Amino acid sequence: MNQLTVVAGPTAVGKGTVLRLLAQQHPEIYFSVSATTRDPRPGEVDGQHYHFVTEAEFDELVASNQMLEWAVVHGKHRYGTMRAPIMEALAAGKPAIVEIDLAGARQIRESMPEAKHVFIAPPTFEDLAKRLATRGTESDEERERRLATAKVELAAQAEFDRVIVNDTVENCALALASFMGLD
Repeated sequence: MNQLTVVAGPTAVGKGTVLRLLAQQHPEIYFSVSATTRDPRPGEVDGQHYHFVTEAEFDELVASNQMLEWAVVHGKHRYGTMRAPIMEALAAGKPAIVEIDLAGARQIRESMPEAKHVFIAPPTFEDLAKRLATRGTESDEERERRLATAKVELAAQAEFDRVIVNDTVENCALALASFMGLD
């Protein structure tokens, strides 16, 4: 039976890279596209990068129980996972994945308890700090904030059905595919 797999893990652990490789290897997987109330950035395509909706449309999605989970991010815009596209993919026989933060994973466990939850972990916390530093996309202050959040997320690993260590992207994608029954 096809099911929803929820993937979470700390910043800079390589979730996006692992999922891009998994998508190349398994094009049959449906990858959830989040809804957001923020405006598109240059180059972003509605329905591909995000589903861009108005505040009123987001309110309606929440009020009518069409969101598996949602949150206000950075105190400004709302982001969330729409239920219908995932249910349609599952009904069509496709496995589905949503990449999400810890709070979103907890909400999905409540709203869809049959979903499987996978935590992508770094080999060590030091590896994670090094990956974040070498990425060079955050200020020192932002990097410290993200590492503090990562400690909280790493402490929640036991809430997940499986923990997969991202020692290499290839090994991690292979382990995730195996967990999903795709091999």
